[in-house]
Amino acid sequence: MDTHVSLFVCLCLLAAQSIPAETTSELLTLMKHLERPRGRTMPSRVKHIHRLEQMLLNTSFCGHNLTLQTDAIQSLVFELGCSFPGLSLSSATLPNVPQAWAPHGMQFPAELTKEACVASQPARLRLICVYFFTAQLFQDDSNSSLLNNYVLGAKLDNRTVNNLQNPVNISFWHNRSLEGYTVTCVFWKEGASQHSWGAWSPEGCYTEQPSPSQVLCRCNHLTYFAVLMLSGDPVPAELLVPLEYISLVGCSISVVATLLTILLYAHSRKQSDSVTCIHMNLHGSVLLLNVTFLLSSQMALPTVPRSVCTVLAATLHYALLSCLTWMAIEGFNLYLLLGRVYNVYIHRYLLKLCVLGWGFPALLVLLLLVIKSSVYGPHVISFSKSQENGTSFQNVSMCWVRSPVVHRVLVMGYGGLTSLFNLLVLAWALRILCRLRAPDKALSSWAYRDTVMVLGLTVLLGTTWALAFFSFGVFLLPQIFLFTIFNSLYGFFLFLWFCSQRRHSATEAKAEMEAISSSQTTH
Repeated sequence: MDTHVSLFVCLCLLAAQSIPAETTSELLTLMKHLERPRGRTMPSRVKHIHRLEQMLLNTSFCGHNLTLQTDAIQSLVFELGCSFPGLSLSSATLPNVPQAWAPHGMQFPAELTKEACVASQPARLRLICVYFFTAQLFQDDSNSSLLNNYVLGAKLDNRTVNNLQNPVNISFWHNRSLEGYTVTCVFWKEGASQHSWGAWSPEGCYTEQPSPSQVLCRCNHLTYFAVLMLSGDPVPAELLVPLEYISLVGCSISVVATLLTILLYAHSRKQSDSVTCIHMNLHGSVLLLNVTFLLSSQMALPTVPRSVCTVLAATLHYALLSCLTWMAIEGFNLYLLLGRVYNVYIHRYLLKLCVLGWGFPALLVLLLLVIKSSVYGPHVISFSKSQENGTSFQNVSMCWVRSPVVHRVLVMGYGGLTSLFNLLVLAWALRILCRLRAPDKALSSWAYRDTVMVLGLTVLLGTTWALAFFSFGVFLLPQIFLFTIFNSLYGFFLFLWFCSQRRHSATEAKAEMEAISSSQTTH
């Protein structure tokens, strides 16, 4: 037995002398350098991570595995063969794991080495696992929050491993409350960003929550994995199909209705006035918003170039800001019509409104594209699904704003100010309407007309967009359906308002003609 042990030691020494290897001290030094990324440029970080991977793949050691560890990085190396039965790793069984580290684990299927062994019969296969217990090296453009700030990575030689039939299972345990968050398993997609060395993507990963303290990622490839924490309550996956159907049907109807309104206006226009022109500009912005929204999910597919999705996301954001701005202009114009006793003349009034309605949103979006174009791109929306073994998540992508700060300020904030202003204008207009009707005894004759007027103003001022601020708690599900129904059909409601106003104008014109005719007959 001692002879066999001596022979094994000698073989290890010979291998160490014949194979160019990096020493353990060099590996540990590099890992400690990676722990201190501050002040290092992005190319330097990428270079050091790739160098660590190559050093781990080329280093020589005795036995079948090697474990190296620093304060925030752990590296594991395994020698595999074509008869690989699978491998299960857990922080509970790894040596010298600090108690402060949250439990984690990775499970590799036997299929992992199948493609490499079928293509050729390699003398050896080496699996490396690199665990980063800090997210500083993997900051994307959105500065996304990661569960435990853990990034767990794996690589098989210098081979690309993807489309596995049996997924790699990555487990993240935690002791924090995830209330108000949606967790999504993601992987680091190198080269997917212009300002960072990669971006987080959910492609090929399936998210489960077997227990309140565990998130399980099932991914069909090897790379660096993490759990993305998105603020907001998850929407049940059962609602995905109905919401998609409502959005598709509603937006399609609105596109047709808006086009019809613009064509009718262009065909029947005799004399242009500011009110009608403002209405048509609002219709134009709604048309652009619906068309870009319908395209946004199709352009977020992995087969579509990222630049196309970025341009479409910026266009969708511009269309929304323009639509909100024209709603505010409608409110301002209504104030001028009802609040001023005498006519107000503003030099080049329509031109100034068009500069505000179309130019100001364009300026905001162009500034964002110039400063940081990565704020636009594929945006992930998670839907939760309850299962016997926990909760799983289904991800849907669309081309939209990716930056949480930009979304809070230039989507929710901008929309909130617009909705607040128009709600105040609507309340003020209703107060004036009630005051005008107060002396009238026969209120019933005006009831129908006033109801139509109130509903029309509500639609015209876009007050239904205020529903976006009720997406929490018990209001979440009703809000989602009401918001989707009302705002996908917004163009259709504007068409109904246009028809009612046109009918009212025709009735008034007819009554005026009859009055003139009657007057002429009398004389």
